[in-house]
Amino acid sequence: MALITNELNILALYGLFLALLILLQVSGAAGQLGMGYLLSSRDEGRTLDGLTGRLERAIANSVVAMALFAPAVLILSAEADFSGATLMCAQIFLIARVLYVPAYVFNIVGIRTLLWLVAFACTVALYLL
Repeated sequence: MALITNELNILALYGLFLALLILLQVSGAAGQLGMGYLLSSRDEGRTLDGLTGRLERAIANSVVAMALFAPAVLILSAEADFSGATLMCAQIFLIARVLYVPAYVFNIVGIRTLLWLVAFACTVALYLL
């Protein structure tokens, strides 16, 4: 992939991936809850079920992953400390997180946890590198 040439591009791609997931989740929520509810103040709490509910939880997990991944990449960028190792960690992070979402949504137990662990380990490695 030509776009995955540096850690900042990977961070941007992950952000775009999250935006796409949110659009998918909102369209599923509209079908379950109705546009009236989505346009309201949502004072009445409702839960999503099925694939849309699982996607909502996968997005929440992905946002936490972004909150940990982004500072590591930005610190490396500010210090101009990118290397082959940091690029490899960022690439593996992105691949693992992209695969994590369908593994979570379709409840592929074991694989989902392994993908989460790989991405988390890559994030920690970025801080240590």
